[in-house]
Amino acid sequence: MASDSKEIAIDFSPFFRLYTDARIDRLTPNQLVSPSDDPKSTVRSKDVVILTESGVSARIFLPNVRDLPQKIPLLVYIHGGAFVLGSPANPPFHNFVSSLVEKANVMAVSVDYRLAPENPLPIAFDDSWEAFQWVISHFNGKGPDQWINEYADFGRVFLGGESAGANIAHDVAIRAGENKLQGVEIDGLFLVHPYFGGKEVDELYKILCPASSGRDDDPRLNPAVDPRLRTMAARRVLFCLAETDLLRDRGRAYYEGLKKSEWDGEVEIIETEGEGHGFHLFHPNAEKALELMNQLAAFLNHEK
Repeated sequence: MASDSKEIAIDFSPFFRLYTDARIDRLTPNQLVSPSDDPKSTVRSKDVVILTESGVSARIFLPNVRDLPQKIPLLVYIHGGAFVLGSPANPPFHNFVSSLVEKANVMAVSVDYRLAPENPLPIAFDDSWEAFQWVISHFNGKGPDQWINEYADFGRVFLGGESAGANIAHDVAIRAGENKLQGVEIDGLFLVHPYFGGKEVDELYKILCPASSGRDDDPRLNPAVDPRLRTMAARRVLFCLAETDLLRDRGRAYYEGLKKSEWDGEVEIIETEGEGHGFHLFHPNAEKALELMNQLAAFLNHEK
């Protein structure tokens, strides 16, 4: 989208430029992968509309189920992109979720929330919460989507995301604990290269969410200050950090804060040496990306 703004607030080339009046130029082509509902494929996928009023939708991924003896774990996944880029149909996110579904033998619902700045935060958080509630509405096997009704194991529900999506996924886990949706417990939450805040103002977040301070007193940037944290629905939380990621120390700081909090779940951390933010999306077949995939699959297949 071209902008008439004269002053650039954030230049995140080659991905986007954000202007002081909250307009944005997205600099990369919006490539999309079509879903494939071929029953012979390793992983099937389809798109569903969740909220017709807002257009919030999701892409559902299902592994080949011909030989499945029982229902399979359900992952609600939220993509990253600094809150301003991406969708479940973009190749990096589509391919990552598809590979994880195949590797871990789980079903995944990848949320397509509305992007900022056209839809200022916390709209992305609210959209994802609505999508999660839609997924959980299938708990009794009578929801609107037949795949979820037939194959999802609501005793093994997971949340996960990377970068900004990790923040959103964490917020959904907080809200789920607060609302106790139909008694569904979140077995695990994974946070890949999360976009948490620090003492200094995060100028990007401040523009995208005008009501926020952009600092670590905002619970969505630093969940350690959220009074609802003690009731977070997740039983386990996995932090996946990368050594050269500029956000690594923020993620580690929250990991330490979560361990010391009143939340009584299990917490684990892994760190990939020599890699930066989102490396697994840009080089999915690299050795360390495959190792991260294996670690996430192990997390999703952990026995209770």
